[in-house]
Amino acid sequence: MLTIADVSKSYGTRELFSDVSLFVARTDRLGLVGPNGAGKSTLFGLILGEERPDTGTIEWERGADFGYLPQESAPAGDETILTIATSGKALEPTEDNWDIDYTLEPRARTILAGLGFKEGDADKAAKSFSGGWIMRAHLARLLTAEPALLLLDEPTNHLDLEALLWFQDYLTRYPGGLVVISHDRAFLNALCTGMLELRAGTLHYYHGNYDDFLVEKEARKEQQMAQFKNQQREIAHLQVFVDRFGAKASMASRAKSKEKQIERLKDAAVEEPSEELKRINFKFPQPVRSGLKVIDLKKVRQAYGEKVVYTDLNFAAERGQRIVLVGPNGSGKSTLLKILAGTLAIQGGVRELGSNVTAGYFAQQRTDTLREDATVFEMMMELRTNENQLSEQQARAILGSFLFRKDDVHKKVGVLSGGEKSRLNLARLLVDPPNLLLMDEPTTHLDIGSIDAMVNALKGYTGTLIFISHDVHFIRSLAETVLHVHSGRLTSYAGNYDYYLDKSKATNARAALTAGFTDGRPSDHKGKGEAAKPAAAASPAASGVKKPTPNELRRQREEVGQLEKTVSELEAKQGDITAALEDPATYADKSRFHRLNIELSTITEQLSSATAKWEAAATALTEAEAR
Repeated sequence: MLTIADVSKSYGTRELFSDVSLFVARTDRLGLVGPNGAGKSTLFGLILGEERPDTGTIEWERGADFGYLPQESAPAGDETILTIATSGKALEPTEDNWDIDYTLEPRARTILAGLGFKEGDADKAAKSFSGGWIMRAHLARLLTAEPALLLLDEPTNHLDLEALLWFQDYLTRYPGGLVVISHDRAFLNALCTGMLELRAGTLHYYHGNYDDFLVEKEARKEQQMAQFKNQQREIAHLQVFVDRFGAKASMASRAKSKEKQIERLKDAAVEEPSEELKRINFKFPQPVRSGLKVIDLKKVRQAYGEKVVYTDLNFAAERGQRIVLVGPNGSGKSTLLKILAGTLAIQGGVRELGSNVTAGYFAQQRTDTLREDATVFEMMMELRTNENQLSEQQARAILGSFLFRKDDVHKKVGVLSGGEKSRLNLARLLVDPPNLLLMDEPTTHLDIGSIDAMVNALKGYTGTLIFISHDVHFIRSLAETVLHVHSGRLTSYAGNYDYYLDKSKATNARAALTAGFTDGRPSDHKGKGEAAKPAAAASPAASGVKKPTPNELRRQREEVGQLEKTVSELEAKQGDITAALEDPATYADKSRFHRLNIELSTITEQLSSATAKWEAAATALTEAEAR
């Protein structure tokens, strides 16, 4: 379908790659990896014809079409989300055009639903949505059009985990070919049958998925190192003969022959394997030691308009804990993190920091903590205080370890890529490292090497870490406690992620990140997994409230039991529908898939309402029993 032959590309004196060749068949599922700056997006630009190669050719099979998703899209106008998803094609016949594809609209709406758009969103103006949602609409456009080859540049950056899992599952059945740039290991493992690595100006092909690529790459590196050492030993051995006998007339001819042999070996010699491109490399300076109790939330209430996220929320964390927050989208994970960071004012209750605690917040939206009109260097120097005495040289040294070198430090924040903004936020944390570190999706926009560097740095961090992530590798590497957030309730699993999977009976490590199940009755998180105890009720005399009769208590208990049964039944139905939607066979029947999506939306709303009623009734019963 696509043939790339001996392609080279340079910018000025910088050669990105040379003599790159590749054949892409209709059934290929290829992942393209390599450090930031290796030229992956440039290679896509050459394939698309947006740029011309310095040498070589790029040829498409006659009639082959392709769809391309860039990292960022142009601003949207007055067109609706559905108009984008259907590529602006007519959906109703007119006098001039009766040739209408009547499957186009329902197909587009189904895909939009899978990518997270709610009912009614498709008919709204695209400009009323954020850039991330507009990117989802363009992704729906590609999937609806079904081109022969999809070229996707970091397609998962703008997807929450539920949409990502749907998208990943959809691509496993996609009828065309795929070339994808991604830093998401699980995504590459699930989809790819071959890996392309752009390294040191050369494109290397590996069979299998990302894990297979790592194994084969290491094996090739060891083999190359063995060849290199053998050749160097042979060259050194011959050179000893030349040095010893080259000046002797009787041995001159033999020495000359050895010199020619050395030249032939050097010409054919393999290079020493090395990590050719820069990666971020840093260590967290150890923060000041805090008190044992780091942060405490008591009876916190938080709502957005009429949507109540938390009522009577209790949470506590102790020094050195490493807690990951998991749970369904919209359950309040990011809200909890913002409350802990102090960036969101609570509407009720108490937020208390422990002794000598300083909090640092790594926002999901990187611009939340960065100024678009400031330079990289200015964003560092604004952190200078009388205590840290940050010098320009120190700021440049920190920025250099995050690949901001020379004139890069004078770039405006507004022109930085997503990965560069992530690196800048990380660099800022190193100036005055907090002893309470709160991170919301810290791996977004970072390449795989940079994610590994962050994992290694955080392993040596001695403060308290609370984070949200959909990267299972990142979670498994760092989390020691899992806190499940669901319907305003917190359930603590006092163990690592695999312990959580075992106790929650989850069958899929990634899907479990947004699962809505609970482990028995929900309990608030206190310290290292201790359930919060109900506050002592005021005495009947002090409150003036009449003590309920035995019959009234019995009726209240029956009501709570019935509501609890309803919640359990709805949770079971939700689980059954979710399991059905995860079954590939479901997607073959589009009407069933659409019906299940509608049922899931309805069940979720019913579950939220039933849970609120159950909580209110259970609270009332507890108060009544204490009178």
